Amino acid sequence: MSLTNEQIISLTGQYRNELSEVLELDPHTVYSFPRTAVLEDFPIVSASTVEELSSGLGLERLARTFDHTILKPEAGPADIEKLCSEALEYNFYSVCVNSLYAAQAKNILKSSNVHLAVVVGFPLGAMASSVKAAEAAQAVFDGADEIDMVLQVGMLKAGKFREVYEDIKAVVTVSEVPVKVIIETCLLSDEEKIKACLLSVFAGAAFVKTSTGFSSGGATAHDVSLMRSVVGNACGVKASGGVRTLEAVLEMLKAGANRIGTSSGAKILNRK
Repeated sequence: MSLTNEQIISLTGQYRNELSEVLELDPHTVYSFPRTAVLEDFPIVSASTVEELSSGLGLERLARTFDHTILKPEAGPADIEKLCSEALEYNFYSVCVNSLYAAQAKNILKSSNVHLAVVVGFPLGAMASSVKAAEAAQAVFDGADEIDMVLQVGMLKAGKFREVYEDIKAVVTVSEVPVKVIIETCLLSDEEKIKACLLSVFAGAAFVKTSTGFSSGGATAHDVSLMRSVVGNACGVKASGGVRTLEAVLEMLKAGANRIGTSSGAKILNRK
């Protein structure tokens, strides 16, 4: 059952105190990616801007909220080249690729203002933290400007909160670039989503992200709103998984997302 906003706020305070005690952290300290950087580089889209976009005005501004994405296993070098070409044409904020293709994508994008996001521990997140951190370090070496890592979902559901925190922290520490934590909302209760967001903030994440797009569901307005309520301005919120239309994008922005993961960016901007 979905929690009300009042319940989310109440449980956020309760879980913040409980988790900080488990982790031996000060619950009032902001551990996330520097707050000023999050607000300046990844601003929350205002309600008035969403209304303008809803009327079809200034759709080009949407491009700078898009991570243009291709993560399917059958994608090859030609697909990466096409992805990057589209990102350059539409001036998307970034492309998001598997780590195998990080160097190729960076070589194409290196003289542009299109960033490179690379997924780590994708799509399950169920690997040793040392391996996940090593993949992140290699991705940064290959040119990644951001890392999208998958949370240890099974450990979270088992109540192994220190292990989940340490896993995120290991990737954040080696990356030294903004890290987005994919919490895979479709597999979590609302209570678990709150805990996943708090652990991400404590571990220094720059964003929390809804979904891999490879599980049983994608982004919903309820989940985006919950995540924004939990993290406030300490983190960005990325909606991904099933966001394929302008209407869906606007719904996610209105709910509190400030980044959209989609493979349909060109179609969305062209209103197709």
